[in-house]
Amino acid sequence: MLEQTWRWFGPGDRISFGEIKQAGATGIVTALHHIPVGDVWLSDEILARKSLIEESGLTWSVVESVPVHEDIKKHTGKYFEHIENYKQTLRNLGMAGIKTVCYNFMPVLDWSRTNLIYKFSDGSEVTRFEYAIFIAFDLFILKREGAVDSYPREAVDQATAFFSTLSNAQKKDLQDTVLLGLPGSGETFTLDQLKAMLSEYKTIDRAKLKDHLQHFLREIVPVAEEAGIRLAIHPDDPPWSLMGLPRVVSTEEDLNDIIRAVDTPVNGITLCTGSLGAGYFNQVDEMAQKFAHRINFAHIRNVKRDEYLNFNEDYLFNGDVNVFRVMKALVLEEQKRIREGRPDWQIPMRPDHGNQMLGDLGKDNYPGYSLYGRMKNLAELRGLEIGIRSSLEE
Repeated sequence: MLEQTWRWFGPGDRISFGEIKQAGATGIVTALHHIPVGDVWLSDEILARKSLIEESGLTWSVVESVPVHEDIKKHTGKYFEHIENYKQTLRNLGMAGIKTVCYNFMPVLDWSRTNLIYKFSDGSEVTRFEYAIFIAFDLFILKREGAVDSYPREAVDQATAFFSTLSNAQKKDLQDTVLLGLPGSGETFTLDQLKAMLSEYKTIDRAKLKDHLQHFLREIVPVAEEAGIRLAIHPDDPPWSLMGLPRVVSTEEDLNDIIRAVDTPVNGITLCTGSLGAGYFNQVDEMAQKFAHRINFAHIRNVKRDEYLNFNEDYLFNGDVNVFRVMKALVLEEQKRIREGRPDWQIPMRPDHGNQMLGDLGKDNYPGYSLYGRMKNLAELRGLEIGIRSSLEE
């Protein structure tokens, strides 16, 4: 069976270990959010968190994430030192017996939404991204130099019309939503900070960022291999350029380039069906089949999307991603790894964002990380997996 895991944001998370166990998960996905990005995760800190998790009867299965410092992405400042620190963190995690590390290479912002509360007809809530609204933020709130040239004329007209309808309070809400930083860290940016960070990428295009990623992989993958850790890069969310920033983990071509950069099973991907699925140009079920041999971690959720780069999260079997075919690809890959005698045969899987629903409504969660919505998704994924495995045995 896929390892059923649950993202937990540390001691400040309102969802308890007891609730996580009742939801059916056995593994925890978490990180040491309190350690500044770029610093080494010391063994004492890692072991303290691991002990806390194990005392509850759960396992620390996946680190999500060991953040990649912006200097590494830009090849500026102390990027060499930060890479060396990253290597030492991997060694320390390996010595602590933690075997899977998820990370991403998104410049500046980890993820972006324009609406953190999008209401369904049944009263539940999800997050949503509307392209024209994001453009309105870029043009009229951030006022990024040259922003108007980044977007199609029709989309700019839609953004202009939308922004003219907003009250001051609505403008502030949009600003706060877009500036929300890393989930779990509580970090946010000011407009001036964001402008300054964007300006540092003016000379870094997609090709250069991809070169920097491949350099990073050539440095850390051998260390991860020695430490007994499998790496799992997370796709861009959403999988296209924002505010002029390049994206390099968005398409099938990108994933091919990553796994070819250092050709070893340790250099793998996080199959995030929501992040990849937000792009109408990605057929996630086909990607799951093609890259199954390099899937080291899986986030499973669904999205409703369109060709105009709008999307919102949806119930697991209602969106545009064929979750059945994704799950079948994961099951078949696990069976293949077992036949090959691989010790790392099991793929950790977590229900990704879930609808804010039932007793979670009105409560403060990290966006998408409800209790009941994720519990519902995990139960459905468990049933789907059992059904697929049973059908394969007939």
